[in-house]
Amino acid sequence: MKEVERAYLVQEEIQAIADKEFATERLNQVKDIFLFSCFTGLAYIDVKQLTRSNIGLGIDGGKWIFTNRQKTDTRSNIPLLPMAEEILNKYKQHPQCLNEGKLLPVLSNQKMNSYLKEIADLCEINKELTFHIARHTFATTVTLTNGVPIESVSKMLGHKNLRTTQHYAKILDRKVSDDMKVLRTKLMLKESSCTQKILAPK
Repeated sequence: MKEVERAYLVQEEIQAIADKEFATERLNQVKDIFLFSCFTGLAYIDVKQLTRSNIGLGIDGGKWIFTNRQKTDTRSNIPLLPMAEEILNKYKQHPQCLNEGKLLPVLSNQKMNSYLKEIADLCEINKELTFHIARHTFATTVTLTNGVPIESVSKMLGHKNLRTTQHYAKILDRKVSDDMKVLRTKLMLKESSCTQKILAPK
């Protein structure tokens, strides 16, 4: 089977979106919900269905999300990072949330993806931004890159086996490879300038 290349955002791109204030409320709303997914790893449908009953105290006494993934019906327990908690607090009194008993005012997937393309343009992010990229970003940039063990990431993503999560680690191997190529070039340049100094006539 051919492996699908999973796109994700790097730290600078997440920051660019977080720092940007948009002229319209709908874009700011989509931005917040997208970032919430970047910091929880939840897929679109799972974010859409979140209610107050999904938030509880975890083993560490902090707030956690306790939910079952719609796609696989697998349990997903995720400690709330400060950014995600901030976003939930922001929408506590939002009319749509109060009417529907939901935690976030999520639009249709089609609308979310359409507005995310606008957000990418305005933030000068040269990627086909879709809501699902948030989940990949959580797996790579937010957790694995910061040293969270792959077993914990797999559990939070609600993956049924570790092999599914290992695709993200492969992406990071590619990043390691690219970084090392840059280092290799720098070292070669230093080496050649060193050799030139040694060989230079006295």
